[in-house]
Order: sequence, then structure tokens, then C-alpha cells
Amino acid sequence: MKKLKLGFPKGSLQDATVELFRKAGTKISVSSRSYYPISDDDELEIMLVRSQEMPKYVQNGFFDAGLTGFDWICESGAKVKEVCELNYAKSGFRSVKWVLAVPEDSKIKSIKDLEGKRVATELVNYTKRYFAKNKIKADIEFSWGATEAKAGKLVDAIVELTETGSSLRANKLRVIDEMFFSTTRFIANDKALNDSWKREKIENMAMLLKGALATEGMVGLKMNVPLEFLKKITVVLPAHKKPTVSQLSDSKWVALEIIIEERTVKKIIPALKRSGATDIIEYSLNKIIY
Repeated sequence: MKKLKLGFPKGSLQDATVELFRKAGTKISVSSRSYYPISDDDELEIMLVRSQEMPKYVQNGFFDAGLTGFDWICESGAKVKEVCELNYAKSGFRSVKWVLAVPEDSKIKSIKDLEGKRVATELVNYTKRYFAKNKIKADIEFSWGATEAKAGKLVDAIVELTETGSSLRANKLRVIDEMFFSTTRFIANDKALNDSWKREKIENMAMLLKGALATEGMVGLKMNVPLEFLKKITVVLPAHKKPTVSQLSDSKWVALEIIIEERTVKKIIPALKRSGATDIIEYSLNKIIY
């Protein structure tokens, strides 16, 4: 049987990626004692690898494809193909950002004030290029962890990844520059994409993963509507939404179905009911393929 070698992100993205694959139709089980997750897709050969290492392993052919952050593609300089962007992170469906931060009471106000200073980060290569672009000479050193704790004590500033900024605030740090935003990317190498079977497998997977992401914040609504109230019902629905209308066995009734933002449902269901809709069903979605 043909196999697609897939690099699966270990660490902060792991749980969110397992859930995304579940919604996309592939169940993946990860054991704390193994680096080889089990999947219900027999055509996948999966291994857990840190996102930081993923681009190089995909580039060098150890994996046909993998999931990693745009930041680690930039940091590694690996030559990989971005199959698609997947806008999700550890704790939500959003991009993350790398920021330059200093202690709240620091006199440093901008990157220009870091001339000749020390900066700690895990994103060393990109940070060096960023400082060079801004014509600032600083000592950029690799941080093995606990980067926030080093600011103001071991180094003058840090470059750190943040989703919500809560960790920075908890450590009394102040952002002086937002360097760039990063999202998860599904990547592959040229050899895999030149193989017709692997290419189709990768493209199909990308389609389903994007479809699963498209359901974020969306639900489906079904209802039965007397034909005489159809226009009244459609007025209640958001103007940019076009429902599917199907004739029921009773010629005086139709079934109406629509995909809609979940946050608006609680506002319109009572209005739909008062306008004549019956048998209203709200249901969750796994995938939307556009």
C-alpha cells in the first residue's frame, strides 16, 4: 500500500491539529509514550516532530508533507512548498505574532534604543535579519526557554511569540515592536508534489483541512416554512445569506436551510419562529467546502 509520510506538530499545536484533522474526517490518536500517532487513514505514516524542525525534515524528504508555522519556515530558510495556509493556533483560530518586548520600567522605547544591547529569542536567524534591516547592531542570543523571565535581568530585550499577550503582561513586559504575524502552514517538498498519487493525497487533505477550518463560528439551520410566510422569513435572515429552499410533499410548505454565523443564531431564531417557521433545527458543522 502506498503511504504518505506526514510530519505532525508536537507541542503547542498538537491538540489543536488533532481536533482539526478530526473535523476534516481523519481520526488521529496520540500516545504520550510514542512519537508515532495512530490514524484511521491507512495511507498515512505519521510521526511527531517539533514545529521548529519540521521545515528542514520536509525539505530533506524525511517527510512528504507536514504542518508547521510560517515563522519556522522563515527561521529555517528551508525550501518547501506551502500547500495552503491554515489559520489556527494553540488556543484559537487566529494568527500569532512575534514581538520585541522589554520590561515595563525599561527606558528602551524602540528598536533603535537596542544598539549594542543583548536580545534573547528562540527565533535567532529571523531576528538577526530584522535587526540588520533596521541597521541596528545588537547581540542576538538563543534562548532555551523561560525567555520572558530573562528580560531586564539577563538581557535587555526579548523577541517572543504571543497569541493573546497575557504571558507578556503577567511578566510585566511591554511590547515596543510587532515584528510579524504567523499562521500554520501545510507544507510539502517538490519530490512529493511531483508524484501524482502523493500530490492528489496532499491536495485532498488540504481541501478537507481548509473545509474544517471554514466551519469555525458557523452553524447550520433547518426549518419548515409555510409558503405564504417565505418572504417574511427571508427578511429575518441576514441579507447576504441565500438559503436553500426545497419543496415539501405538502405543496403549501417548503424546507429552508442555511449556514450562518453562530453568534447571530440566538437573535434570529425567536424572530423566525414568530414569522411562521416551525421545526427549527440548529446543527454543528464539520466541513464547508467552497
